[in-house]
Amino acid sequence: MKHLHYIIYAVLMFVPFSAMGFESCKKEASEQCENCKVNQREAELARVRALAEEVVKQRAEQQHVYDKSAKSKSASDPSGFVVLTDFVPDAVIELRYFSEYNFVGAKVDGYEEPVALCTRQTAEALKAVADDLRKQGYRLKIFDSYRPQKAVDHFVRWSQDKPDTKMKEDFYPTFEDKTTLFPTYIARHSGHSKGSTLDLTIVDAETLKDVDMGGTFDFFGERSHYAFKGVTPQQAANRKVLHDAMMKHGFDFYAEEWWHFTLKNQPYPKTFFTFPVSSKYFK
Repeated sequence: MKHLHYIIYAVLMFVPFSAMGFESCKKEASEQCENCKVNQREAELARVRALAEEVVKQRAEQQHVYDKSAKSKSASDPSGFVVLTDFVPDAVIELRYFSEYNFVGAKVDGYEEPVALCTRQTAEALKAVADDLRKQGYRLKIFDSYRPQKAVDHFVRWSQDKPDTKMKEDFYPTFEDKTTLFPTYIARHSGHSKGSTLDLTIVDAETLKDVDMGGTFDFFGERSHYAFKGVTPQQAANRKVLHDAMMKHGFDFYAEEWWHFTLKNQPYPKTFFTFPVSSKYFK
């Protein structure tokens, strides 16, 4: 009987310590998993940036000259467009929809190269923005610019594919049913397809580290609103730096996305272009 008491005591003592050990292992495994996800994300985005840099270098050697009188005559005609880095060569190009790190979780239809395209007028205005921000110690980072209609169609199809939620944690964690993203967040047409809308942020000119905006690109929620009250004073000030520079040089902002700006006097306000994202049109 005495031995039985010892056995019961040992079991009772072991259980809590065992549970604690299990919880510790779970926590450690969770942290390792999260670190793995971060590393995969950073590796993927670094790959895209490196590919984009190669395009910039190649184009610098070509010294492409644009015809300022050129205009796009149809939705499939890129004549009025330019490669953005021909005007702002030090912009960091991190086209998220060319990568696999985006809310879809895959490279998006229509993005053939990691090259930012936009109307010539947009590029000229953005050059002035970049010149101003450079004096303050910043460079621009471009997440997206011209977006072909094919890409928008891809977004719509994805939004209706209810079982595919692999990117939910990063981009839409508060949405139980991602099909409700349509049509509030995802629509059948996008202003990006008109060629004069940009998604961008600023980075430190020396380190190229993203300036802290208190929220990530393409997050579906109130944190993405420009005037969101949940950010710190410094994060709000950082958002204002980008906002003020863009507004100063002829862009308007979208209140629900701190990264989203459109040229006020866009040249093709009624055309949704269809040609793919590629530099092949601008040799």
